[in-house]
Amino acid sequence: MKVSMFHLCPYRDLPADFEKRYQSSVVDPPFFEVANPEQAGRTYNETLDELIHAAKAGLDGICVNEHHQAAYGFMASPNLMASALARATRDLEVAIVVLGATMVNASPPLRVAEEYAMLDCISGGRLVAGLPLGSSADSNLCYGITPIEQREMFREAHELLRKAWSSRESFAWNGKYTQLPLVNLWPRPIQQPPPIWVPGAGSLSTWEFVARNNYSYSYLSYFGHQFAKSVMDGFWEFVDRNGLEPNPYRAGFLQLVVVSETDAQAAEDYEKHLRYFYDKCLHFPPHWYAAPGYMDHPSLVRAVRSQGAITQKPWKDWKFKDFVDNQFVIGGSPATVRQQLEEAAKSLRVGNLMVLLQIGSMPHELTLKNIDLFAREVLPHVRHLWDDEWENHWWPEKLRGKRNAGQKEAAR
Repeated sequence: MKVSMFHLCPYRDLPADFEKRYQSSVVDPPFFEVANPEQAGRTYNETLDELIHAAKAGLDGICVNEHHQAAYGFMASPNLMASALARATRDLEVAIVVLGATMVNASPPLRVAEEYAMLDCISGGRLVAGLPLGSSADSNLCYGITPIEQREMFREAHELLRKAWSSRESFAWNGKYTQLPLVNLWPRPIQQPPPIWVPGAGSLSTWEFVARNNYSYSYLSYFGHQFAKSVMDGFWEFVDRNGLEPNPYRAGFLQLVVVSETDAQAAEDYEKHLRYFYDKCLHFPPHWYAAPGYMDHPSLVRAVRSQGAITQKPWKDWKFKDFVDNQFVIGGSPATVRQQLEEAAKSLRVGNLMVLLQIGSMPHELTLKNIDLFAREVLPHVRHLWDDEWENHWWPEKLRGKRNAGQKEAAR
């Protein structure tokens, strides 16, 4: 199993009454009322330091992502962050996982192909290229993309990206949404092509796109593996119906994880930061999850049936134990976390596991502690999963061998 540290880059210093004063942590939170540029700068640099620390501690990959106008995660350009990480980890066997740069938000989307090619060259062929459709809040509300056109725009941009990476000759591109007189991409990626992961939330059309192109599907959720079970069971049923190899590396999952010396100490260390994440970071109106036209019909049906965890917010009065017992969070002593994490990976049958090790308001030093304990006491016990049976075709080829946790001494 390949295990990567995922980082949202949340703003860690929102006012205590933020969720009572403002309607949302995304799209319209007033920056100058709740934040300041100097603190934002510190957060960006702490985020980079935390991901580099995870790479040195022995995690297989480090993950960045894209969101806009959001205190929940204000990494507006994941490729800027990834370029710094690629350079800083040039001597480490760690994948740079960008989940991902949103093609429909770029004009022209060829820019994503260019920047991904740059990242693959800077990293020496260590890029995992994420191709997200883009959230409705980001693309429709912040960037003005027409919801009903978004999937068609994404598919056209994907074809342009793949052709730009591989074509030996320059070409004109006359699409419905993008027209370019001469495409001649400089540079080209070292990997031909880089492995591609497609994040999703259970959409049938995303599964079909992933299957048609032989990509890896990443289910990103903050509600734990129990909530994800029906989605991933549906994905594996789809894989079986379509005669695809049931390789666990065909799928990835994001899990919140917190580790401390004991279960009791974990509750003391992390409870208030979990509350900050669920109360403040995930504070936004349900209707901003999907503008009309954003979802196709099968996806809309699935979303309506499963939206309870999002709209009803059952965590309103939860303590640390409730987050763990309800399996939203895997947390506790190393032994507790090892057991829960292995059970989750096997239950969902995922080979590419992403762990959120900085959560909400978690400060820098506590994040480093979480990374160190995870890398030293948990990672060596779970990364063996699937390796004896399957090859990870969706990982940079030069990094497919086994990597030992702590291969490089973790340094602050």
